[in-house]
Amino acid sequence: MWAVRLAKTRSQATAACRAGHVRVNDAPAKASQPVRVGDIVRTRLHAIERIYRVTGLATRRGSATEAAAHFEDLTPPAPPRVERPMTVYRDPGTGRPTKRDRRELEKLRGRDQFERPDDE
Repeated sequence: MWAVRLAKTRSQATAACRAGHVRVNDAPAKASQPVRVGDIVRTRLHAIERIYRVTGLATRRGSATEAAAHFEDLTPPAPPRVERPMTVYRDPGTGRPTKRDRRELEKLRGRDQFERPDDE
């Protein structure tokens, strides 16, 4: 992982393996586990899971462009972000909204009168 720059340091790569965040061909990987061309490596670093296929083996740690030649990124694209409706703020100290205020806020947010809010 360190040689192909998937982890910034060797100690980060080792810690990820020990924590179980690295899998080679769907089996937990040890820090010194050898990989072969064609192996599938799944990593979970910085709360992001990525999937790579080994296309070559590095003899030493090279530049980022050299490292990119040794693996193929198979990570599926992230799902599109859903835009949330506009948030409406009330002035502090105005008190509790009246029924009329609440209905106007719901209408502005585009919710039906009988729909349950997403937050509940």
